[in-house]
Amino acid sequence: MPDDNILDYLVIGAGPAGLQMGHFLHRTGRGYRILEAAPEPGAFFRTFPRHRTLISINKKYTGWDDPELNLRMDWNSLLSDDPGLLFTRYSDRYFPAADDMVRYLGDFAAAHGLHVTYDARVAEVARPDAEGPFVVTDAHGRTYRARRVIVATGVSRPNIPPIPGIETAEQYGTHSTDPADYTNMRVLVIGKGNSAFETADNLMETAAVVHVAGPRPLRLAWRTHFVGHLRAVNNNFLDTYQLKSQNAVLDGDVRRIERQADGTYLVTVAFVRADEVTKDIPYDRVIVCAGFRFDDSVFAPECRPEMTIGGRFPALTPAYESVNVPDLHCAGTITQSLDFKRGTSGFIHGFRYGVRALHRLLEQRHHGVPWPGRDLPADPDALAAAVLERVNRSSALWQQFGLLADVIVPDGPGGMRYLEELPIGLQGPPIGDAGHFTITLEYGPHHDQVDPFDLSVGRPSQSDAERAHEGHYLHPVVRHRRGDVVEAVHHITENLENDWTSEEVHLRPLRDFFKRQTFPASV
Repeated sequence: MPDDNILDYLVIGAGPAGLQMGHFLHRTGRGYRILEAAPEPGAFFRTFPRHRTLISINKKYTGWDDPELNLRMDWNSLLSDDPGLLFTRYSDRYFPAADDMVRYLGDFAAAHGLHVTYDARVAEVARPDAEGPFVVTDAHGRTYRARRVIVATGVSRPNIPPIPGIETAEQYGTHSTDPADYTNMRVLVIGKGNSAFETADNLMETAAVVHVAGPRPLRLAWRTHFVGHLRAVNNNFLDTYQLKSQNAVLDGDVRRIERQADGTYLVTVAFVRADEVTKDIPYDRVIVCAGFRFDDSVFAPECRPEMTIGGRFPALTPAYESVNVPDLHCAGTITQSLDFKRGTSGFIHGFRYGVRALHRLLEQRHHGVPWPGRDLPADPDALAAAVLERVNRSSALWQQFGLLADVIVPDGPGGMRYLEELPIGLQGPPIGDAGHFTITLEYGPHHDQVDPFDLSVGRPSQSDAERAHEGHYLHPVVRHRRGDVVEAVHHITENLENDWTSEEVHLRPLRDFFKRQTFPASV
């Protein structure tokens, strides 16, 4: 008999990912509990970003009536069946205020009656018996037992580079955001991401000199298509640098930070463009804005997840499961190890679909619920029409490009099953061992090496189906796979309006591809 004192699922964290998972678990009637360290949901957004403007877009007016299409332009809403719980009801601003996110998450948790225990900071996650349940203890000494743990804590620890003397510098999470506190000062900001440039932009009017430093090349989101790279809303500072102000971006490795007796700093920088030439530069203030990392300190040795990407994120399987701890799953921004710096899993508009995929996997694996899908005849016309219908409307494939895929699998003699939004690389059910088709939206290879505003760079015409594989912009890709082997690939040419409905350019070439790549069962 099952032990009623053991939860099916324990979710750690009541941020966007934890609440999203809680909604799915609640809706399917599973035994679950969400533990949250703070007294209310969304605690991260009460502090970050420090200057209180989100970089996740909130496009309220799209010209569409289709709620699925609208989610392509809505980067903040969680998934639910309640149209009143769309973030676009909470703000009209394209870049909304972080305080609106706090209010939204609180309403989402309350409206769905989610089972959240607040003021329950997790002190330890243990698994005394490798075959038994997890035992989670909070800071008050209360224990919770669960067959499966879903970690949705986000990246809660500052990422501190190993620079001698960095402990004397100020941190992004605690430095003063009042520009008047930096009047006529020389300021060094360490880091080249959005938090660094958000900080630098805030100081342009008052600081005498602002330097932004880091050894890696500056990556601009409009070129790489990775929304976590530097966004235009945070890069006004670049104008002050390139237009001969006193500010500068230092392409250099900070080697040492030395606090002087008068409270100022002497910072040693090795410039990567000058054969490691080093220079000691004086500053009045130094602020570390090097991003965040996952906190694995609460895990007992027997169930501590293996880490990756410089120890910043848990290493995961395509099922969002720890590679070394069975039944320990992750949700939210900490799943970005699966598409690090090339996808959207670090943001709500991406990971909300990852959470849904994880829930479907858990439902299938532990509760016998088949993956959602629909039956189709093994007919090239029907398959091509189904694919175009999905790529013209799906928000999940649009947002989780190259990470989630629709999959078409054989389903008995003369039949096919169209499955939606499976993680790429997933093995076994519901895909099986026979051949199958995957449908993804993807940017072209090396797209980030091309300046999209350089008119001398050629690109295929939107009516040129033969050169679709040369496209740089987001477009559908259909692959015929047998196991890990890709037998054939078909690209559907990019389109300015993302409207793949042309009989001649889109439908006919795809139909011909399906005719050539048929399964034995359909021959």
